[in-house]
Amino acid sequence: MRSRKAELHRRVNGDLTVRFTAEGLTSYAGLELMRSFLRKVHFSNRLRRHLKAGDPGADYSSVDLVRVFVAMLIVGARRLSHVRHLGQDPVIQRFVELRSLPSDRTLSRWLSRCKASVRSALLAFMMELIGDSLRPLKLRRLTIDIDGTVLSTGLQVERAFRGYNPHHRKVPSYYPITAYLAQTGHVLSVRNRSGNVHDGKASMDFFRDLFREIRAIEPKAILEVRLDGAFFRREILAWLEKRAEYAIRVPFYEWVDLKGVIALRERWKPVAPGIDGFFTTVSLKPWKRTLKVAIFRKRVFHVSRKNFQLDLFDPSNGYWEYSAVTTNKEIGLSALWDFMGGRGTHEKVLGQLKSGYAFDAIPTMDYAANSTWQVLSVLAHNLVTSFQIATSTPRLQRSRKRTALFLLRSIHTLRYEFLNKAGIVQRPAGRPTLTLANNPVIRGIFTRFIDKLAHAA
Repeated sequence: MRSRKAELHRRVNGDLTVRFTAEGLTSYAGLELMRSFLRKVHFSNRLRRHLKAGDPGADYSSVDLVRVFVAMLIVGARRLSHVRHLGQDPVIQRFVELRSLPSDRTLSRWLSRCKASVRSALLAFMMELIGDSLRPLKLRRLTIDIDGTVLSTGLQVERAFRGYNPHHRKVPSYYPITAYLAQTGHVLSVRNRSGNVHDGKASMDFFRDLFREIRAIEPKAILEVRLDGAFFRREILAWLEKRAEYAIRVPFYEWVDLKGVIALRERWKPVAPGIDGFFTTVSLKPWKRTLKVAIFRKRVFHVSRKNFQLDLFDPSNGYWEYSAVTTNKEIGLSALWDFMGGRGTHEKVLGQLKSGYAFDAIPTMDYAANSTWQVLSVLAHNLVTSFQIATSTPRLQRSRKRTALFLLRSIHTLRYEFLNKAGIVQRPAGRPTLTLANNPVIRGIFTRFIDKLAHAA
């Protein structure tokens, strides 16, 4: 039924009078659903067990403070001082299970006391929670993307150095490395590093710890690893050979001589629209080994910074962008092209971590504190991801790109849809009740989540 134009407008006379009250008003009504989920997974008890050996807490326990950090990151805080804006919110108080929230100075001091052993305990706890989402899926293969990302810092931040920042080479930075599980959307692990640390040169300990943690929750699954050219190193290839199926970008180094191989190639096989390729073997004399390599070319119609344009091709017919991948997987060219294409999802998740969970924020000058902040940012992301999986987010069809099996919404979307909604907490007849505006869409979202959480294991 169409409405008349006169019925669409509402007359507004003057400005509203602003009044402040502490009568149970909240700006984060949806966080109550996340609290119910944390209670379902026994969040506090399990975290307390992991931190038992070295809890750096004082007046506030570490479990209390971790819940405060998770609440802050989920609702969109980017600075420690933003905790001041949350103190009187009743849903925030219920989420963190505290009457009074700690100050930003308390949060900063706790972060600085979190040494490597505390971060390891947090990561082990996080992997345990990921296992809860992973085991019911009974996946035969797990696809892991590993990559580093640059975080610009201030000039006086501890252990921040100039290095691999492609856009601001003179800016000191951190260069944390992350591992991403493609099938579920979780970030498996993160380790902070100085900005002058190269991915390949300083990643073996990260690989060993990561594989040990994964095998603890999935001992029989076949592991697939996708890596960029920074990890094209002899020790990494040798270590992965007996432990996982891998696909690694091959840089066009002169000593690898891929350009010579391409120049001699006459016949290319179609791989995808505009993409050709072929398999070859490359003998690497410095490494004393031979690799199976797939070489791809993509036709573009502009001068490209990627790789090179061979003289024997006429630029008037277009330019070529070349890429190469070494693998021990027994799959064809087309499947390998799609498989490597799935790495792009990891880049999107890193972008969401930075823009949505303050992963790129540098809260203090202390290296240990900043490294712990990164772990907590990843923990918040994983909790939101597990929440979506547990509440039966739509399943997607499997693809050769090994992307997520679920339709996962970004944290920005979730904040708009239900997390950052206004409400009021009251106690009619002594029963705590959260009241929201009677919007049909919001009512449908909350009702669906409440029903799913009630039936969740």
